[in-house]
Amino acid sequence: QVQLVESGGGLVQAGGSLRLSCAASRTIFSGHTMGWYRQAPGKQRELVAAIGKDDSTNYADSVKGRFTISRDNAKNTVYLQMNSLKPEDTAVYYCNPKPRGTIATMRLLGQGTRVTVSS
Repeated sequence: QVQLVESGGGLVQAGGSLRLSCAASRTIFSGHTMGWYRQAPGKQRELVAAIGKDDSTNYADSVKGRFTISRDNAKNTVYLQMNSLKPEDTAVYYCNPKPRGTIATMRLLGQGTRVTVSS
């Protein structure tokens, strides 16, 4: 049973933009803080941005001013607008509800979408 689907990744040159989408089931999405996470090869999974049910947001310092997270409650969808992309943004990006435990051990509900930024 597919609960969450990420899309929008791809190959882009440094300085370019991408918009990621995350379509989730209502059970997962409704009333929950949703986050975008990423994992680069050889690195730990990290939080990129999160958005609460009240539209409050928080961002990793490395993406502040470049990325914007938003949600459409009518569509059960979360977006991540990524501008001014850098090679260090290269990673697989996952959308997930805020975990009760740690980011490292949370169960990923989707397959992720790969973002590759070339220099």
